[in-house]
Amino acid sequence: MNELINKIISIENEENRRSQNKLSLYNKGEKIHRKQMEFHQSSAANRWVFGGNRTGKTECGAVETVWLARGIHPYRKNRKNISCWVVSLSAQVQRDVAQAKILDYIDKSWIIETVMTSGRKDSPDNGVIDYILIKNVFGGISKIGFKSCEAGREKFQGTSLDFVWFDEEPPQDIYHECKMRVFDRKGFIFGTMTPLKGLTFVYDEIYLNKGGDKEVWSIFIEWADNPFLSAEEIERLGSTMSADALSTRRYGRFNSSCGLVYGEFDPSVHVIEPFDVPNGWYDKISIDPGLNNPTSVHWYAVDGDGVVYVIAEHYEAKREITYHALKIKEICDRLGWESGSFGINALIDSAANQKTLAAVKSVAELFYENGINVNTNVNKDVFSGINRVKSYLKPLNGKPRLYIFSTCVNMIKEIKSYWWGEGEKPVKTNDHAMDELRYYISSRPEAFAPSAHSTQIQKDIMNLIKKKKNIFSGR
Repeated sequence: MNELINKIISIENEENRRSQNKLSLYNKGEKIHRKQMEFHQSSAANRWVFGGNRTGKTECGAVETVWLARGIHPYRKNRKNISCWVVSLSAQVQRDVAQAKILDYIDKSWIIETVMTSGRKDSPDNGVIDYILIKNVFGGISKIGFKSCEAGREKFQGTSLDFVWFDEEPPQDIYHECKMRVFDRKGFIFGTMTPLKGLTFVYDEIYLNKGGDKEVWSIFIEWADNPFLSAEEIERLGSTMSADALSTRRYGRFNSSCGLVYGEFDPSVHVIEPFDVPNGWYDKISIDPGLNNPTSVHWYAVDGDGVVYVIAEHYEAKREITYHALKIKEICDRLGWESGSFGINALIDSAANQKTLAAVKSVAELFYENGINVNTNVNKDVFSGINRVKSYLKPLNGKPRLYIFSTCVNMIKEIKSYWWGEGEKPVKTNDHAMDELRYYISSRPEAFAPSAHSTQIQKDIMNLIKKKKNIFSGR
């Protein structure tokens, strides 16, 4: 009897749930799209989702737009009388994608007015909308305007806005024009896109964040992140695609004609917030020296399960060795990094043994004189070293063996932009951290097969990482 009553109650609850509007059901229930929620929770003023097809990226943009326009965003300060733009590549794409998604999440009772560019307002799904006026819960009226990139930059001038949503990558001039539209209201922009155009300005300005803007934030979403896609469907979708197509269409990655060296790298997985590393984990320092080019130095720690953590960096160009040695000592003092009998131990490029015609002493000798005991006996074989790094980036039993603290910004930038060149060799540009990362990983013992079950150390570290990254748990 109790079983029957519980079943009836369950059916009634499900009927009530389905009778609610679609927005109220977003990421509620048993299946939670965690990457979508990370996007919504970010407080950055310039947020981007890079995702493959059917990853749920457009849903992010549509829900974010409606939440903000209605004044019901759960993670941001809400306002009334919101004015915003939804920017699509063309009027047809607007109608079929962004506009359709937004209409899907707006209850008809909220709509005050619909103004059409073409078609009938009593059937907006079949036409192109100019703007929609909807009720804001604070008593105001919000305006959601729709814009097409094919209209040209001039059509994006003059208006003050609270925010702009780019559905797919806009032309650069329109992107910068829209940034000006939100400037005086202290507004923000966000974008959802599949990077089909390759290494464009979005790659430089957003993904690499070459300007170092603290308000720039991005995340990758792939098929496996979408809880509404089954493993069978993912297998079917990917079975007929080439590796390059999968890289973009599934994972949302940026591709050049030659490809990334470390395509396995995922900032949302491998980049973590700093935590207090036990001194017993401290392992080695690795150096790639430079004069006009940057001298790259990183500090590496290893836990009891052989997982490597890059925990600190010094990265600077056009400085003498005495300066770099001083900076290395300062960071060691801050970390409590112990020195050896002959100074601070570090790996360094074997080229540091060479003397130039203008120098009496080699780079290695100069470091040694300044208290840095450098070991030039490193493995410089590029191909084998890259493969070793790749093996640390690849998940083993669901977890990679290499994590980088978010404070190591230059290593992160380099690994994002480390491309293959000709003859199966990486392009020799901005690779200083990549060289010394390779020296360090190549110095590690060969990989062992860890237990399929998480050890207590792994559990403790994953708990620390989750706390630091504030991953949405749905509870």
